[in-house]
Amino acid sequence: MKTAVTGASGFVGRALCHALGVQAIRQPRDASLPRECEAVVHLAGIAHRAASPAELEAANVRMSERLGREAAALGVPFLFVSSVKVHGEESSSPLTERSPLVPQDPYGESKARAEAALRRIAGLRLTVLRPPLVYGPGVRANFLALMRALARGWPLPFASIDNRRSFVYVGNLVDAIIRALGTPGTFLVSDGPGVSTPDLCRQIGNALHRRARLFPFPPAMLPGRLARSLEVDDSALRATLGWQPPSTLEAGLAATAQWFRSA
Repeated sequence: MKTAVTGASGFVGRALCHALGVQAIRQPRDASLPRECEAVVHLAGIAHRAASPAELEAANVRMSERLGREAAALGVPFLFVSSVKVHGEESSSPLTERSPLVPQDPYGESKARAEAALRRIAGLRLTVLRPPLVYGPGVRANFLALMRALARGWPLPFASIDNRRSFVYVGNLVDAIIRALGTPGTFLVSDGPGVSTPDLCRQIGNALHRRARLFPFPPAMLPGRLARSLEVDDSALRATLGWQPPSTLEAGLAATAQWFRSA
């Protein structure tokens, strides 16, 4: 199936196009969908940089809506990669697809608006995936900063944190995208049960062959989301598609650490 992929040069897009091989059509940001495409995966948008509300509206909402209308006109399935952030920044229990949408930042709000706009398009064969933080070779932003700190042996004030956070390895997300394409619905996706921040640090340290140096510090005094839980229940995806992530968290971290050491 020839699949048009927006955001093909991005972190997830590169991995997806590699997995699709010759079936991937790298879709330019402002171009109309090619008539020969048989499916669309929409990854493009603004995620890890500061942007004005107008920029987020144009890149994350209006572009999604335009492409969705084109896909509906062509009669091809459309998979939109949204974000767990549509549910907010923390969870008291694992989130499901039925959990309230309470985005807490402009990015999450733009993803929620994009989902709503796509659902209003008559005849669109829509699949929505909501991943948590995605990691893997080529990762950037906070996950890369954490790896650098652990690789350098910096002491980190995370020993007292008792939380649960979900993650998804980029290879697992790509596999879920390919499996879910053409199955209408909204699905959360992850590597499996969440892990605590201290445990994640120890597992990254093991993958880097460095001991994680963690010390106690009051979690309430740590900034932002570091001490919060953000865990998802992706059983709907697994039950609907019979999907299982190809890689464990340990294997995903090992591949990420190998890339980090060679970069």
